[in-house]
Amino acid sequence: MAYTRGNLAVQEKTAERGLQSPRYRETTKVVTRRSPLPVREKLLYLVTVLFCVGVMGGLLWQNSNLYSIKRQMYNMDTDIQAMSVQIKEMTVQREKLQEQIPQEAAKLGYVEPLEEGFHIQIPANSQANGSADEVTTAKK
Repeated sequence: MAYTRGNLAVQEKTAERGLQSPRYRETTKVVTRRSPLPVREKLLYLVTVLFCVGVMGGLLWQNSNLYSIKRQMYNMDTDIQAMSVQIKEMTVQREKLQEQIPQEAAKLGYVEPLEEGFHIQIPANSQANGSADEVTTAKK
């Protein structure tokens, strides 16, 4: 007997290893076949997907409508601001023109009447009576 790593009870197997035929290890592969989905299950999946797509499409359509409304509001706000600037400019221009009215009227020969009321001046050619140059109507 050989002394193997401190144990005399162990026998050497070197002679036996050379004489034995090589062993083959059998390996088996388990193949599982999936059965096709039943028609009802396929329809359920299809309806679920179509429902989800419909809900997402509705949300997208609603979102696009809200965006267009917000865009129109923004455009109107900018238009309102531009118009308010124009209104301010035109009021300033109106005030300047109102200040010039008496000067322009004086250039054209306007004279303020001394009495209150309407004064209509009729030219001498179209008078029917021939004696009055001016007809005056008082306010009441």
